[in-house]
Amino acid sequence: MNRISEARLDLIHPRLAEIIRQQLAILQAEWFLSRGENLEIRICQGLRSWPEQASLYAKGRTMPGEPCRHAGAPRPVGTCPVHRLGLIVTRCQPGYSWHQFGLAVDEVPDDPTLAGFQCDWNLAHPAWQRMKAVGESLGLVHGSEFRTFPDWPHFQLTGRFGVNPDDEVRQLFRDGGMQAVWEEARIE
Repeated sequence: MNRISEARLDLIHPRLAEIIRQQLAILQAEWFLSRGENLEIRICQGLRSWPEQASLYAKGRTMPGEPCRHAGAPRPVGTCPVHRLGLIVTRCQPGYSWHQFGLAVDEVPDDPTLAGFQCDWNLAHPAWQRMKAVGESLGLVHGSEFRTFPDWPHFQLTGRFGVNPDDEVRQLFRDGGMQAVWEEARIE
């Protein structure tokens, strides 16, 4: 794992970071044994500030989002009558993402056919299914299970809390910060 990914793991709940490191070690060992090559996976998001979440939430709503595709053809932002500002990036407003509480990460595999590290967003890449399976086997919730907005890079560990942060979590954060949320989550 590269130093940026390690730095991102240093900012999240220690148990989640430990499980992610374990997941990546399993994936890399499996990949090398079956294919004889290394698999590089990066943590592209960890802890996210409230302003960062607000900025992501604005993409596709009030700020340019991601380009859309119709009938296989990419449509640059601003050229599609359906998605005038591009695609929405997240449905989570500030306070409604586990990233803001250090209980979620996003990870993505490398596309080895390109020079340097390039995120492989093609869900047909075999690493995506293994990432999901190994993460879930270690007790993580995978974002592909989200009913209304599947999020394939996303993994979370929320202890006694549900899939989304609720009013109790936000109040804990206001009163005692992230440490209060972590303690009340009771993650073992």
